Amino acid sequence: MNPVPTFARRLQFNNTLRWLLPVVLVLLFLTILIWLPWQAREMESNERQEQLIADTLWVEQTIRFQLGRDEESLRALGADIDNGHLTPNQLRERMAQLLNNGHELLRVQWIDPQGRMITGSDDGAPLSEISRTTADIARRTHNAQYTQPEAQNPDPHAPPAAVLMDYHVPLYRGGTYLGSLVATYQVSALLEEMVPWWFAQENQITLTDRDDHVLARRAAAGPGHGVYTHKRALDLPGVNITLVTDSVKSAPRLLPNLLVGSVIVLSLGLLWSLLALWGHITRRLAAEGALRQQMSFRTAMENSLVTGLRARDLEGRVTYVNPAFCQLVGYPPEELIGKVPPMPYWAPEAMAEYQHRFAAVLAGTITPQFETIFQRADGTRVPVLIFEAPLVDKDGRQTGWMGSILDISDRKRIEELNRQQHEKLQTSARLATMGEIASMLAHELNQPLAAISSYTTGALNVLGRAEASGAPVDGSMLKPALEQASAQAQRAGQIIRSVHAFVKKREPLREEVTLPALLEGIRALIELQARRFYVVIHTELAPDLPPLRIDRMMVEQVLLNLTRNAIEAMAHIPPQRRVLTLRASYDAAAGQVSVAVIDQGHGIPQDVAERLFSPFFSTKAEGMGMGLNICRTAIEFHGGALTHHANPEGGTIFTFTLPAAPVATHTGAI
Repeated sequence: MNPVPTFARRLQFNNTLRWLLPVVLVLLFLTILIWLPWQAREMESNERQEQLIADTLWVEQTIRFQLGRDEESLRALGADIDNGHLTPNQLRERMAQLLNNGHELLRVQWIDPQGRMITGSDDGAPLSEISRTTADIARRTHNAQYTQPEAQNPDPHAPPAAVLMDYHVPLYRGGTYLGSLVATYQVSALLEEMVPWWFAQENQITLTDRDDHVLARRAAAGPGHGVYTHKRALDLPGVNITLVTDSVKSAPRLLPNLLVGSVIVLSLGLLWSLLALWGHITRRLAAEGALRQQMSFRTAMENSLVTGLRARDLEGRVTYVNPAFCQLVGYPPEELIGKVPPMPYWAPEAMAEYQHRFAAVLAGTITPQFETIFQRADGTRVPVLIFEAPLVDKDGRQTGWMGSILDISDRKRIEELNRQQHEKLQTSARLATMGEIASMLAHELNQPLAAISSYTTGALNVLGRAEASGAPVDGSMLKPALEQASAQAQRAGQIIRSVHAFVKKREPLREEVTLPALLEGIRALIELQARRFYVVIHTELAPDLPPLRIDRMMVEQVLLNLTRNAIEAMAHIPPQRRVLTLRASYDAAAGQVSVAVIDQGHGIPQDVAERLFSPFFSTKAEGMGMGLNICRTAIEFHGGALTHHANPEGGTIFTFTLPAAPVATHTGAI
């Protein structure tokens, strides 16, 4: 991609901006002249309103806090009355103390259930109808209640008369209603006693009921102007009282000095901006030249890369490819840029995989690293390794995907060569194993062959005697001998087939095999070695073992190698301790079958254990040092692990794990 036209367009845009910017600044100057005084006025007005709201909340909290203290004192006094701890004189003293502590209280009295005063701070006064109703509500709810105060003058603009508000605390003793403890407030005293003087000097404070009728008012500095107001409801049980504040301040005026200062400052700013603009354009041109140089350097660097680069947008459309990618797939850039899936370099046999992966890209998810196959323009298949990463713009938004593509043909060839070499090494190890048990195999085959010879000789003798005597042949005498000869022949054939299958060279093939069937296939070879050293074999298989999906020959070689090592490790211990245990269990949570080969031999020293799985390390004089290394490689090939640890009873326990076969197997391209 050639960056020169892009830079030419940017240069033209900068030249246009060079003359357009002063005009924009003048328009901005005129706009600010109109907007700035108005904005300053609005900011000052908002600040005053916010300050009024904050002060109103503080006053409301102060009133509520003082009333809360009175409520706690009255409840404490009521509790003492309920418990009968106070004499009449003590009760009157406590009531007088409440009046001294809270000057907003007018009187405190104890009334009986019929509303008659029992004891009070003064001679008392009869309760109003609404106060008696509140006392009844407090009795029924067992909760203290305030009496809703009523405005004596319904005219909100007229000076309010004295308004009283009662607070009823129901008294009970053992479930018996004793009456109410009644505290009477003068509503106007709430403002006089609880509103600070500095707040009253700046605001008119009013308490109103639910119908906005004035209950009390305090206006030390005169009536409010109605410009800055705020209402806050007092949260009192049983009443609806609103605290209304009205500031005595008027709306702010436009400040002439602010306007003049704005003109001077903005004029100087305009001159400075024009001078700075020329310097900025000069620096911009120098930066664009440096950017062109960097783009040329980046283009040269991308052209020299051997890694293919491919960029795609969020719809999968190719937006950029470098020369290495074009060389990899054999298509020129003009045939790739702008293309949407399916791509020309997709191989037909992997089309389903491509479609599935492309759907994941459109869904916003993608595999960061994966292997696949590309098809060149000449039809050649190329294995590739792809790294995908999201492309983000300067604002952090994703605009597409960037992929790095590596040709891994050489790596695949090396992996295949290593696999073939490993298979040859496994075959050599199996042949070496068979060489070690050849003498035992000859001895094992000698028994069934000798038995076959004996049985066939006996059958021939029977036929000879019958022929000499001219008597008919008795089939009942020949049948047992021939059956025994056939059984011994099958036994010998099974031994030969086991050896042939074990040393046969073939490709790895995974199949479902049960562990008992696997052990049965090599039991004859294990028993050959065990009889040589007089070793007893115990098999402990869990009943719930699932089938394994494995290469049978690989795992048979692992078992044969581990059991042979275990048998040889017990060659020099007392015969009664020569016990080889094969134990298998199933871990359902991990989905793995664990197989342990347990001997009671001489064990493994610490220095040997550290190098036990190293290639070409062996403790045997005739060993090649590849047996355990091959075993571990075979187990890891199946996704398991081979470990060992000391046997508490003496000897060593080798354990390997294999994943269980899935319940159901699904096939098909993804």
